Amino acid sequence: MSGKTRTLKFRTELEQLLDIIIHSLYSEKEIFLRELISNACDAIDKARFEGLTNPAILEDGNDWYVRLATDSENGTLTVSDNGMGMSEESIVEHLGTIARSGTQEFLQRLQQADAAERPTLIGQFGVGFYSAFMVADRVTVDSKMADQPAVRWESTGKGKFNLSEGTRTTRGTEITLHLKEDAQEFLDDYRLRAVVKKYSDFVEHPILKATAAPAQEGEESEAAEPVDETLNSRKALWLRSPSDVEESEYEEFYKQVSKDFEAPARTIHFSAEGALEFRSLLFLPARKPMDFAWSEPKAGVQLYVQRVLIMQECEELLPLYLRFVRGVVDSSDLPLNVSREILQQNDVLARIRKALVNKVLRVLGQMKEKEYDAYVDFYREFGATLKEGVHQDFEQREALTRLLLFDSVATGEGSYLSLDQYIEAMPESQDVIHYLIGENRAALVNSPYVERMRERGEDVLLLTDPIDEFMVSSIGEYEGKTLQAADRGSVEDDSDELKEAAERFAGLLTAMQEKLAEVKEVRLSARLTTSASCLVADDGAMSAHLERLMSRMGRGEEAPPQPRILELNAKHPAVEALWKLHSADASDQRVEDYARLLYDQAVLAEGSKVGDPSAMARRINDLIARSVTG
Repeated sequence: MSGKTRTLKFRTELEQLLDIIIHSLYSEKEIFLRELISNACDAIDKARFEGLTNPAILEDGNDWYVRLATDSENGTLTVSDNGMGMSEESIVEHLGTIARSGTQEFLQRLQQADAAERPTLIGQFGVGFYSAFMVADRVTVDSKMADQPAVRWESTGKGKFNLSEGTRTTRGTEITLHLKEDAQEFLDDYRLRAVVKKYSDFVEHPILKATAAPAQEGEESEAAEPVDETLNSRKALWLRSPSDVEESEYEEFYKQVSKDFEAPARTIHFSAEGALEFRSLLFLPARKPMDFAWSEPKAGVQLYVQRVLIMQECEELLPLYLRFVRGVVDSSDLPLNVSREILQQNDVLARIRKALVNKVLRVLGQMKEKEYDAYVDFYREFGATLKEGVHQDFEQREALTRLLLFDSVATGEGSYLSLDQYIEAMPESQDVIHYLIGENRAALVNSPYVERMRERGEDVLLLTDPIDEFMVSSIGEYEGKTLQAADRGSVEDDSDELKEAAERFAGLLTAMQEKLAEVKEVRLSARLTTSASCLVADDGAMSAHLERLMSRMGRGEEAPPQPRILELNAKHPAVEALWKLHSADASDQRVEDYARLLYDQAVLAEGSKVGDPSAMARRINDLIARSVTG
């Protein structure tokens, strides 16, 4: 190229496309540095590959690097590399046309190359370079290929660019960004380190930045010569064989990606090769993060492509019920959109997701079988989250159900059993799996609903997580045994004793039905042994607990209170006394008052609030006064 500067127009409507890139394509300005570093690494990989067959390319050395340099006085940030570089022809072709990527063309040329030698590159859309205009009002590129003169490219992104002779004397590319006023933050060393750490910490090539060396004793600080500092760790543990990684390295890496202070409960390091290739390094935390319960659910796995961070929290890689999993997945098989920030929904992604889910659930299953105590500790932290998957993921429902542990009447507080253990311990006469859902264990274990089951030696699962209502309805049955709510439906009892009691109490039951419009039916109970009364719902009807839950979620209109059945224990002294009072004088006001007391205590027993607490208090006080005065 002669010394004359030439001005050329961009081959596309660059101003319009740049506006899209700057304002719509990338969600964060800092992405520009990731893109430029990625392009620099791609250029290095090209030079390495071409150098295998053309040693002349490597005459300037193969001590590969990407370098960052700042000039606060002139407001510039420079990103340089000693990669392949560009000739005049290629710089016009690739920096003068949007979405014309040299990387894409290069990949096409490599289709016939040996797979083991073929570098995998990520700049497939030719727009990453232009992200520089998000932070710069002028960009200068000085580039040189090994056997070509240097060329200089400069543009403000306003529809044209200038070409002139470059000043580089060695192979590589130097991109200088004249930063806008609102982008001066990227002159700050701390800011640059943070961006590199976030997106490019694990890239293979060192990212260098000249830093003033500490002055020696007796030496003036300004006399100290700057030294190169490597900003990225380059420790992509997931690319190494698990046998080559120390436990301390795993722990350090986990703490870095999770911001946790404790060691992980489990490390899952595996890769897939063949038709689908990816590498992953996943961790199961030992403790629930402080914000886990109240923050918006979000994924915890990072997506990398060739060591470059593409997505910080990639929801497409694992379902939300595994959001406690931390770590990274790195795959070059994933197709990305032009911003590299939103993954296309396709078969490759679905297959990676399925492989990851299967692996995590398999590890949890092995942990449950072989290290039960450790699994219990983990389950106490994340069991409720796993239950979400039973409701949400039909394909994995069986595997997830086998991972569940339950509190029950028989286990005692703090202990658990699986559904398999529950079924194994069932009496021969029992044909369903009993469960009861409520607010806390203490209320459930002493509930009227479990009295008859306890008497029969039948265990009852005690469920206190908000998700349990949806979880048990999703399971339906397990190993041929139906899950049956203890507070719904009727308890079968065809004994002559209950039939005789029903005949004897018929008048009272009818009178109470007339006076208690809130209930659907009043009947004698086969489930109560010590309590006087309880409220039950029909099979398939919404439970009182679910009504309360929906109300707290602000969805009470979707679950309006439904009339339930009031069951009475014919053997209880209070019920017997009410029968005698009604038999003596059916018009006695106390019949209604005491009937309402039995109803109110049933409401309390199911965990709900009494409609009129003051009226209930008056009836109790009247009862006390009558008992004292005779």
